[in-house]
Amino acid sequence: MKKVITIPNAPAPIGPYSQAILKNDTLYVSGQIPLDPKSGELRIDNIQQATKQVLENIKALVETAGFEMTDVVKCSIFLKSLDDFSEVNDVYATYFTTEAPARETVEVSKLPMDVPVEISCIAIR
Repeated sequence: MKKVITIPNAPAPIGPYSQAILKNDTLYVSGQIPLDPKSGELRIDNIQQATKQVLENIKALVETAGFEMTDVVKCSIFLKSLDDFSEVNDVYATYFTTEAPARETVEVSKLPMDVPVEISCIAIR
């Protein structure tokens, strides 16, 4: 059975999709952008702040679904500029300190709300 995960501690979807879907022991987290769920404001003063907000949104969804960040097995990172790769990695490494998930990072021409970074992930128990 598929279960939709919706929580107030992550940004509400801005389109026809769910924040996350739990199917059996696998959690699929939709792409998160640096939108502060409490204020509704984008946190994009710099790429580090933006990346931290994205990962906090992901962490909130993962933990609400009963998982831990160590359960994340795959991440997809979308950047407006690969010039931000190093700074994003620095922040990302603080959330995945052991056995980092599989991952790809790609540069894209545009992201929702013109943010600099979006990250999605898959977690398995």
